[in-house]
Amino acid sequence: MKGIFFGISPSSWDSLKATKSLHLDAVEVQYKRGHRVIVAASPPTEDAVIATEPLTEEDLVGYLVSGCKPKENWRIGTEHEKFGFEFGTLQPMKYEQIAELLNGISERFDWEKLMEGDKIIGLKQGKQSISLEPGGQFELSGAPLETLHQTCAEVNSHLYQVKAVAEEMGIGFLGIGFQPKWERKDIPIMPKGRYDIMRNYMPKVGSLGLDMMFRTCTVQVNLDFDSEADMIRKFRAGLALQPIATALFANSPFTEGKPNGFLSMRSQIWTDTDNHRTGMLPFVFDDSFGFEQYVDYALDVPMYFVYRKKKYIDCTGMSFRDFLSGKLPCLPGEYPTLNDWENHLTTIFPEVRLKRYLEMRGADGGPWRRLCALPAFWVGILYDDISLQSVLDMTADWTLEERQMLRNKVPKLGLKTPFRDGLLKHIAQEVVKLAKDGLERRGYKETGFLNEMNEVVRTGVTPAAKLLDLYHGKWGQSVDRVFEALLY
Repeated sequence: MKGIFFGISPSSWDSLKATKSLHLDAVEVQYKRGHRVIVAASPPTEDAVIATEPLTEEDLVGYLVSGCKPKENWRIGTEHEKFGFEFGTLQPMKYEQIAELLNGISERFDWEKLMEGDKIIGLKQGKQSISLEPGGQFELSGAPLETLHQTCAEVNSHLYQVKAVAEEMGIGFLGIGFQPKWERKDIPIMPKGRYDIMRNYMPKVGSLGLDMMFRTCTVQVNLDFDSEADMIRKFRAGLALQPIATALFANSPFTEGKPNGFLSMRSQIWTDTDNHRTGMLPFVFDDSFGFEQYVDYALDVPMYFVYRKKKYIDCTGMSFRDFLSGKLPCLPGEYPTLNDWENHLTTIFPEVRLKRYLEMRGADGGPWRRLCALPAFWVGILYDDISLQSVLDMTADWTLEERQMLRNKVPKLGLKTPFRDGLLKHIAQEVVKLAKDGLERRGYKETGFLNEMNEVVRTGVTPAAKLLDLYHGKWGQSVDRVFEALLY
């Protein structure tokens, strides 16, 4: 079990008034206002320890608070997913091929193998990990890095390693937000217990959840905050601007070989996946919002599973509040650990997600240049005080209805979405300029990573619209050419 130390400033959580000790398998977790905290939470792939004393809501809040860190310790964590396919057939990789690829990368480039039973399901090297999404989408979860140059170098290194092994196998990778060709029945199911539980539950709560699991790819960035007040500012800016990010990176206009009527089908799919755990979180804009309110929200999101003795136990639809009081029907008499809470937080899918950092979740997967542009966009806005304040001022009078309207219309209309007296394109131009200014003030010469965005906001033509033009023109209405155009 690993103990991770974080400092908490006295101002970061006003409600931490008293010392509270919690014993987790001989590891003491102590919360005290103005003092350090040990968070005892092991990764989801490891067995959880047994709580010897029940957790309280205060402990769950403390887990989130422990993410606060001073600005000099802020980092950039980038995650991106891609579809693997056979060059000869343009069909999806089978699990056996994925296992061969993972083993090859591990042996050639010295990655540690992650197993579930006797099946390889991922790799780990330092603070980077490679994991498999439900349909075999290949994901890099990058290390927390200081600059965008390091981020882009990490992306390039990952793609080099993957291609070095995959090309020998006749395998390529496609950077797009939604699978343009395959039917869901063609896609292999990865041997991960949590995905079996989710696959059975999804059709009960929405019509598009299985498409989300098996046919989407995203790129997202994870960013830090130094206090509760800083978290709130970044959360609000991130939610208000998420539809702009969706429009700028829209890259999923095809389904099963034909245009689907959307620029970002991936974004549209989230609107009917499971409304209990997705969306624009209007309560973040309430005056009372803070860590405690997010915990209240998360406690009411129905559970998926609990992980015990290297097995996932189906707890779908059950309440984490009941778990806190030892009344979980799937594990009667047991209490949750911080590891269970950490796992539960990963099963919530809003447009911006709070863990011990903030995740920007609105962008489609894309080719490698855009994998560097997405973190550049958000770092320029959220890690620069002037740009962040400018965004908060710009969006301060946007109503809940306007924010939701943008969320609803952007997947179809992109930057041409009408907003007040103009188009979303005009606001996006201002926002990309703010991101550029913020990167300049950081002083790391990172503005070049926004070059991909500059043409998009200047013309208002999204990546998806370009793909549609090619489909109706040069490609002769065949999506097969997209596997070449967006090949990593």
